Amino acid sequence: MPCGEDWLSHPLGIVQGFFAQNGVNPDWEKKVIEYFKEKLKENNAPKWVPSLNEVPLHYLKPNSFVKFRCMIQDMFDPEFYMGVYETVNRNTKARVLHFGKYRDVAECGPQQEVDLNSPRTTTLERQTFYCVPVPGESTWVKEAYVNANQARVSPSTSYTPSRHKRSYEDDEDMDLQPNKQKDQHAGARQAGSVGGLQWCGEPKRLETEASTGQQLNFLNLSSPFDLNFPLPGEKGPACLVKVYEDWDCFKVNDVLELYGVLSVDPVLSILNNDERMRRTVRVLCLKLPGDASSLLDPMECTDTAEEQRVHSPPASLVPRIHVVLAQKLQHINPLLPACLNKEESKTFVSGFMSELSPVRAELLGFLTHALLGDSLAAEYLILHLISTVYTRRDVLPLGKFTVNLSGCPRNSTFTEHLYRIIQHLVPASFRLQMTIENMNHLKFIPHKDYTANRLVSGLLQLPSNTSLVIDETLLEQGQLDTPGVHNVTALSNLITWQKVDYDFSYHQMEFPCNINVFITSEGRSLLPADCQIHLQPQLVPPNMEEYTDSLLSAVLPSLLNKFRIYLTLLRFLDYSISDEITKAVEDDFVEMRKNDPQSITADDLHQLLIVARFLSLSAGQTTLSRERWLRAQQLESLRRTRLQQQKCVNGNEL
Repeated sequence: MPCGEDWLSHPLGIVQGFFAQNGVNPDWEKKVIEYFKEKLKENNAPKWVPSLNEVPLHYLKPNSFVKFRCMIQDMFDPEFYMGVYETVNRNTKARVLHFGKYRDVAECGPQQEVDLNSPRTTTLERQTFYCVPVPGESTWVKEAYVNANQARVSPSTSYTPSRHKRSYEDDEDMDLQPNKQKDQHAGARQAGSVGGLQWCGEPKRLETEASTGQQLNFLNLSSPFDLNFPLPGEKGPACLVKVYEDWDCFKVNDVLELYGVLSVDPVLSILNNDERMRRTVRVLCLKLPGDASSLLDPMECTDTAEEQRVHSPPASLVPRIHVVLAQKLQHINPLLPACLNKEESKTFVSGFMSELSPVRAELLGFLTHALLGDSLAAEYLILHLISTVYTRRDVLPLGKFTVNLSGCPRNSTFTEHLYRIIQHLVPASFRLQMTIENMNHLKFIPHKDYTANRLVSGLLQLPSNTSLVIDETLLEQGQLDTPGVHNVTALSNLITWQKVDYDFSYHQMEFPCNINVFITSEGRSLLPADCQIHLQPQLVPPNMEEYTDSLLSAVLPSLLNKFRIYLTLLRFLDYSISDEITKAVEDDFVEMRKNDPQSITADDLHQLLIVARFLSLSAGQTTLSRERWLRAQQLESLRRTRLQQQKCVNGNEL
């Protein structure tokens, strides 16, 4: 077996070694997965794997081992590929078996050709996901991952689409270059092969034509290629992710961490444009599972041109990752262990819980300053930020806690700067400016494009635990048109039911979600909310930007990191109520109803229990105590009294 860093720079060589040892025995695939699992368990090994999130694509070598932190934006149809295929030498008639797993194009030397009728050919299936960087990921999260990554990379000359000429001496690892690949385990390739494809022309001429063809691929597009990011202004690569095992475990909007083989072969970019390549390329995908001779040929494919464009984008724009290992992420906070349920994470959790009380006190003070001296609003903001849907009872999502902060200055920058504070605390967030123009023109709901056979993203296609801040203070008088009404309805459904109904033209498909919605408004919000707290500023800064800057600069980075750990960790704590406390709550409810039947309803009791739940968790307590139950009643009483006072001042406030 190769050693050292071969598993990072030459993962296909590792795979070839297992394949050569085990032949067509399917155990070789399990051994490959186990090998990479063990490698990643070594000390800090994941930090040495280059990440597409942090490293520019042109710094990464083709066919190297990479990782990618992403969200599944769409799932394409499964594709069939040649898991095992046989080539035959035209001169010597020698036959060689090859594996197709983790590859896009068939490995075939200049004197070889694929024997499509070989009885040893095995047809297998794989699933393709279209993945994008995590929408709304905070800057501090990105920076923390960049600082933690120790991968050594440098600009790669092996894959530069805009270059027409390349010196053969540019890179000692010529096996990574499209025109001079050599397989150290299966025999050297000739210079006349491109991407492992049979080719009989001049290699340098083909290289130029391939690069030119790729540029033409951009020029020939009817419109700029849409990377389909849910949120505007997002950056980073989108990827076509090929999954070989357990793809049924994943669903749209899941956040994943992937490890696999990077595929950016220029051939993938010119298949649809270069007629000569169409006739020559041997790709591994098949049109039908039962007919291995029916190689995928764009000339014969029944897909529309738009579908081909979307499903086979230029590899320089949308690289491919052939997944070796994939895991669903509980969270994307780099300051915590990736999986909090594992035994080795318990030490971290218990250590942090021991200092929870002072962290909460500091956070409450920090948010009180952010909310202009309003400590009650700061209490509710903490409860909101740690809230999460912990279960669903029929259609009702339990644990959602949408807060409407009313009393915010109209048309001011207050919400903008409060959002800046929230961005510094949570791993992923988005601020929606609720203007008439935005409501009428922005796309909130993802919809199915049947021409391109893809799911076109919308603003509400967000992963779990994203903080969505809706700024209603910018709303002016105006007319909502039909799309605007649909968008408002979509926001209301998101808040009330924690679901988004994706538009599939002929029907709606319900996608459950877990989004923390925080609404700022002047009066009561037009949108539903679980809790309304009216802001009572104790100070009015002359310049909000300077005030926010000074607030952020005053907090120590180490303390800010503790705030971030606190808000993420508490979402995952278990919680229960003892029979004794349950009986006390019931007795209190009956007593309150006896004194004044109108004072509290069943909905009010549910609200009290939610406040008590997150109040307990905010103090690190996983069971409800009598003390926390009384404190929850006190907070709710203060909140309601404040709203009543505001109603007296301004009759249309509530």
